[in-house]
Amino acid sequence: MGNPKAFLTIDRKEAGYRPINDRIHDFGEVEQTLNSNDRRLQASRCMDCGVPFCHWACPLGNKPPEWNDALYKGDWELAYRLLNSTNDFPEFTGRICPALCEKACVLNLMDHQPTTNREDEAAITEHAFEENFVRIEHPERNGKKVAVIGAGPAGLTTANQLNLKGYEVTVFEARENNGGLLRFGIPNFKLNKSIIDRRIHVLEQEGIHFVYNAPIDVEHIEDSTAESAKKAGSSETKFDAYVVCTGTPTARDLKIPGRELKGVYFALDLLSQQNRILAGQEFKKEELVSAKGKDVLVIGGGDTGSDCIGTAHRQGCKSVTQIEIMPKPPVGPDDPQNPWPNWPRTLKTTSSHEEGCTRRWNINSLEFLGKDGKLTGVKVQEIAWEPNPQGGRPIMKPAGKPEVIKCEMVLLAMGFLRPQQPSFPENVFVAGDAANGASLVVRAMASGHQIARAVHAYLSK
Repeated sequence: MGNPKAFLTIDRKEAGYRPINDRIHDFGEVEQTLNSNDRRLQASRCMDCGVPFCHWACPLGNKPPEWNDALYKGDWELAYRLLNSTNDFPEFTGRICPALCEKACVLNLMDHQPTTNREDEAAITEHAFEENFVRIEHPERNGKKVAVIGAGPAGLTTANQLNLKGYEVTVFEARENNGGLLRFGIPNFKLNKSIIDRRIHVLEQEGIHFVYNAPIDVEHIEDSTAESAKKAGSSETKFDAYVVCTGTPTARDLKIPGRELKGVYFALDLLSQQNRILAGQEFKKEELVSAKGKDVLVIGGGDTGSDCIGTAHRQGCKSVTQIEIMPKPPVGPDDPQNPWPNWPRTLKTTSSHEEGCTRRWNINSLEFLGKDGKLTGVKVQEIAWEPNPQGGRPIMKPAGKPEVIKCEMVLLAMGFLRPQQPSFPENVFVAGDAANGASLVVRAMASGHQIARAVHAYLSK
């Protein structure tokens, strides 16, 4: 701990976002960066607590005190080595993680100015790539082969961990490219896709094989992977173990009258298509999911809904309204229901919300309204939640008269259904959202670590 009093003399300083009137006209990353001197000063604020709750809060077990200390002392390479020892892809989490570690930081308890771990993490990794600190590993092979089904965060982490242990790893991806949610769900203004490409290039150099446009039938996983491998011209068609990392592909629907109207879409219909367009793909006019010139209603108050708001603005929408069926979270920084060091479920205002959005809570959707097959509005009703006398989920009751929200586009961002997996043979494992349901990228990566250890233990018998 280089400066034990820095937290007393240096305030938390975030890099902040690009100006709104600048960023809404492009899909460039909205977050800015601090200069190296300011970044080291921010790292010096880490107290190296006797009991570092940041370790406890991070699903990956990251060790911010260690790499923040190295960063403060100017040893960027050591900082990266320490960071990368627990986090396979800190350039991803450094951009999109909600930073559970920061909410568990002792400085957050003291004065709500936690160490800027997430930004430090991103800065360390960018510096590592710039200075060629990212080594290409060439593990000694052990003669065993593993197939990973799905190239999202869990799949990439599992593949990386097993590859470093000496296994020949082939990743099968149903889509045309890797990344899963990182590439097809998260907008470029939060995560530029060149960041993914850069890391995939490292993984390929280290020996991981990728097979794209290869949907795998997990109920016939051995035959399906062998067939896809043959089509791709791979000689690896027989595997000793399989890891299913297919995420949560089924979005939660809203089956109310008028669902068939043109203009009602799932959130990923918008987000994935926009990312593909930015990658150079072309779509016919009738295939486009565009918010240009429209009043947009986002149903769902989570991060995916926020991503829809930012994307709609960049496409040139007329207005955006976001509604949520649950009550408005408490305005922070503290949450009495989830006291420190737990994650506070307080009101979150994202960069997309700052760009302009009407937000409402306790709103239930009753019917999609339309004319000539096209959406014109949604009939909604304010509701209240009352305690259930029998316990369990509160009871929803009407609290206002039905009203109509005018809109020409609805984006359903209500989460994803937890997949039901079949019974698998003992050499088939399940990781990430495919096993646990939709969650954070950092939790999917942590699951990849856990399952890689389980595969290694199984194959080492």
